[in-house]
Amino acid sequence: MPKSKEVEAWFARYENPMKDVVLRMRDIILGADRRIGECIKWQAPTFTFEGNLASFFPKSKQHASLMFHTGARIPGRHPRLEGTGDTSRVMKIGNVAAADAARPDLERIVRAWCDWRESERGASGPAKKRPPKKPASRRAR
Repeated sequence: MPKSKEVEAWFARYENPMKDVVLRMRDIILGADRRIGECIKWQAPTFTFEGNLASFFPKSKQHASLMFHTGARIPGRHPRLEGTGDTSRVMKIGNVAAADAARPDLERIVRAWCDWRESERGASGPAKKRPPKKPASRRAR
């Protein structure tokens, strides 16, 4: 999916020592699956497909921090995702070389998310039309 102009404008204003790492992770994520998109939510770049996959924590200066909103539910085993709660997971990357090393894992997570979300949508299928209601019978008078 093409890069969002909204996100491009956000990055033009983004001043952070981890900017190169965040940009590299962004490129990897957007290149992982054509279904993934991006926008600005919660004042940060957020990756989406049939829901919110992940958002960068823009104030992190020691590493790029990418929070997967429902990371605990993404199908598959993803050892780079940190956290033990029922919902979110975090991936922390310290430099561009580490982002490149994490590429296969990031791509696997993005594809697992997109496949899962698409299967969820497909499972529910399109909204079914209900048969028209029968008119109420009139009582004989």
